[in-house]
Amino acid sequence: MQHPIETQICAVTVYTDQALVTRRGTITLTGAETELAILNLPTTLKAESVRANGEGTIAVRLLGVRTERVFATEPIGERVGQINTAIQQLQEQQQDLKYRVESLQLQRTFVQSLSEKSVERFSQSLARQQVGLGETADLLGFLGQRYSDYAQSIAQHDKERVELDKQIQVLKQQLQQLQTPQPRQSYSLIVAIEPSGAGEFTLEVTYGVNCASWTPLYDIQVNSDGVNLSYLAEVKQTSGEDWSEVALTLSTAKPGLGTLPPKVQPWYIDIPRPPAAPMQSAPMVGAMRKRAQAPGAGGVSDAEEFGELGALLMDSSPAPIAAESVMATTATEGGVVTFQVGGGSKIPSDGTPHKITIFSDDYPCRLEYVAMPRLVSFAYLQAIVTNPAQGVTLLPGRANIFRGNTFVGVTPLENVAPNQEFQLNLGIDEGLKIDRTLVEREVDKKFLGNQRRITYGYRLTVTNLRSEPVTLKLTEQLPVSRNEQIKVRLTKVNPTIQLGEMGVLEWTLTLQPQVKQEISYQFVVEHPPELAVTGLNL
Repeated sequence: MQHPIETQICAVTVYTDQALVTRRGTITLTGAETELAILNLPTTLKAESVRANGEGTIAVRLLGVRTERVFATEPIGERVGQINTAIQQLQEQQQDLKYRVESLQLQRTFVQSLSEKSVERFSQSLARQQVGLGETADLLGFLGQRYSDYAQSIAQHDKERVELDKQIQVLKQQLQQLQTPQPRQSYSLIVAIEPSGAGEFTLEVTYGVNCASWTPLYDIQVNSDGVNLSYLAEVKQTSGEDWSEVALTLSTAKPGLGTLPPKVQPWYIDIPRPPAAPMQSAPMVGAMRKRAQAPGAGGVSDAEEFGELGALLMDSSPAPIAAESVMATTATEGGVVTFQVGGGSKIPSDGTPHKITIFSDDYPCRLEYVAMPRLVSFAYLQAIVTNPAQGVTLLPGRANIFRGNTFVGVTPLENVAPNQEFQLNLGIDEGLKIDRTLVEREVDKKFLGNQRRITYGYRLTVTNLRSEPVTLKLTEQLPVSRNEQIKVRLTKVNPTIQLGEMGVLEWTLTLQPQVKQEISYQFVVEHPPELAVTGLNL
């Protein structure tokens, strides 16, 4: 005998592309029940993911669980009656406006005919001096005003009739859709049981649903003391069920990717061949027939698959509910991280993003300045942040960067594993002043070995205007020849460094507060005098 059981969603685990829902409900068993049915589950449910267990005051064997797709047509009689009543009311308003317009048109026609007759009469009276100009002007003004009033009222009523007609058409379309209804689909979940007698039993089922996801967000605040990172989650779902007052868990696992690595297949190359007609071999047809005849085919789970749930359930007290906390509890197992947000979460099935704070913590970092004076005469501040070894993996997401209380901008954050560094760009810092000057450009008038020699010299002055020491990575570059007849040589550099690839010069400087430091370098370009060189507009 099948009995429906009322259940409520009590816990949800959200993955990056789906969710695992836990429902729980209590029923009083008489001992004669054979099946418990949970009705009206959403079509986003993944039938192969359904599992069941439970506990109660009596021993109950769980024999299996299956899902059934249900097609139902919603009752439409009441809604059809409401729409018909609304259409009738609008049509009555439209008819009333029609009568008003006809009355106004009649009055406007009368005023128009009266004015035409009055023109001739007043013309004769004026000629005979029987009426004055003032009386004539008053009459014409009265007739003109009345005609204008009628015309405006007619136009306003016409607009109202058009608007009513639009509303009527919308309601007629809704009525047509209701009168050709589409069947509403849902799932029913049937759990086969064997109770040992009468008593209370609490059934718990879990199932996966699509159309649910969470993405990480970050608020990162950089101060002189370090970096504070707030790890947020943006959860949204359109699974068809509202998650109200549930214990919410966020997981970095990816169940949709499967459990087995892909198999390497041969990589064939060949000449194009015409496609062969599709054929089904006898073994394949036989396999398909066996699958169609197998119990649980067509999306219904086989009872044997859930044989592990047939263990005898003894009477036990329910586990205490964990206290609600402001931050999520983090757990790591293998490479999967879960964030247990706790109870009280409300995520409706409307697709609206909902932000949840996972944790907020201080991260060790070091601040560095970078400058490329040849391109930009400013220094840029960067924070090199370390994800602690005992920290959690930071998933790719959008990070809002704050410098103190000042919003700097938004930057993408890549996947950051524990004990890994990542870089935050914090924009221009005017606490460092950089001047770059061309101090030498000399063309040697004597050709040595039939070569023209041009000498360039630059001086850079860096001033630390801040009240604390800073580290600056300063980059300059020499021109790079793309012609074997053009030679570029570095002749002087101070402080001394090695010339890098592609003509890059890079100094790492430590500048004390209110200290100025000079950097200089010189290079020579040699080429045959008859050769025109481009790109030396330094």
